Amino acid sequence: MLRPDVIELRSFYGTALGQSARRILRGRIREFWPDLRRMHVLGLGYATPFLRPFVDESARAVALMPAQQGVVPWPPGAPGLVALGDEFGLPFPDACFDRVLLVHGLEAWDSATDALQEVWRVLAAHGRLLVIVPNRSGLWARQERTPFGHGHPYSQGQIVRQLQAAMFSPLRQEGALYVPPSERRWLLRAAGAWERTGRRISPQFCGVWLAEAEKQVYQARAQRSRRRARLASPVQVPVLSPAPYGPPRA
Repeated sequence: MLRPDVIELRSFYGTALGQSARRILRGRIREFWPDLRRMHVLGLGYATPFLRPFVDESARAVALMPAQQGVVPWPPGAPGLVALGDEFGLPFPDACFDRVLLVHGLEAWDSATDALQEVWRVLAAHGRLLVIVPNRSGLWARQERTPFGHGHPYSQGQIVRQLQAAMFSPLRQEGALYVPPSERRWLLRAAGAWERTGRRISPQFCGVWLAEAEKQVYQARAQRSRRRARLASPVQVPVLSPAPYGPPRA
């Protein structure tokens, strides 16, 4: 599936519309994660516009950008905290992150379940994943000049099923980006009012969904137990009776 490359993504967040989207989404992410002290945080996809506030607050905050997308240095003017890698084989040990922020990733993956299972692997027990994904019913998914207009948008039900398929327990979903995806200055100046009104009156018509989920440890143990039980059960091998020698009787 085609996805915007890193230059397009960086250019978008340099525009007035991109800066407005970044401010709104940063505020909404903070509502989900008000305190990340002593936590290890991973930003996956193109999460760096939203990860900067956590660099000084958390124990460690790093970013990984997919090889198909490309990478740019981050944070500017500081030691690098970003790497280029494969989202289907994350270069991190098991259970090393407490939080994973996934932006501009899920909608572009051809095999979302496989990639989410890699996220599951690197999350600590009861660690949390926060996904930002385009809303199928929103205006932003229909505008290809923004990164949210590419890939596969999701409904609320589709997000839940996708997370559950990768052994995550969905906790909370909320909408954001109710302001139309326009560069008109008067619209962007009223972005805060659009957000407050949209959340109260028409939450289903947001531009993106923010979905938080927790790593399910008990389900993985149950699946391993069922697999061991299947392997331990005796296998019934049919015994074939030899056919009588000679031509068949009439």
